[in-house]
Amino acid sequence: MTKKIKHLVIISGPTASGKTALSIALAKHYNTCVISADSRQFYKEIAIGTAKPSTEEMGHVPHYFIDSHFLSDEVTAARFESEALEILEREFETNDVIILTGGSGMFIDALCDGLDPIPTSKEMKAEIQTEFETQGLEKLLEELKNTDPTYFSEVDQHNPMRIMRAIEVIRITGKSYSSFRTAAPKKRPFTTTRFVIDHL
Repeated sequence: MTKKIKHLVIISGPTASGKTALSIALAKHYNTCVISADSRQFYKEIAIGTAKPSTEEMGHVPHYFIDSHFLSDEVTAARFESEALEILEREFETNDVIILTGGSGMFIDALCDGLDPIPTSKEMKAEIQTEFETQGLEKLLEELKNTDPTYFSEVDQHNPMRIMRAIEVIRITGKSYSSFRTAAPKKRPFTTTRFVIDHL
């Protein structure tokens, strides 16, 4: 008996572009669930500017990663990859299509392609966070420019989380952050189709 191909349909785009409405419509059509990859929607404490689906909308379609965690229980891209893969494995037992939606490209890529094994340190992270809060982003940007010009030229230089993460890895390992971002995509037991929308 031929095993059915499983599909992950990805709807991405900016906040208020209509991702939620489209995702719910597709989920109803396929009688399936929706997984949010919007990192701000994960947290119960964040409501303003996140465009979370309403209670009524979620009542018609099962949702994952909406108000599922507290801010004190950080969801990293690696954790999202692990937890979302478990959900997909379970849901694909009864569904051939699942909808993934969100504007956080790093989380979408983590789930679809996997993450490179990049080291981390809570102590170093806390140290860099303190530097950012007391001295600002410019000093960290200058350090990144000197230690990893390749990543410096690629990264969103207005995104402190990504800057601090890169500096953390560089200080821990003595290697450039970009050198850890070269692994081939991991093979997944499902196909993906991606749509990026501007507005409905």
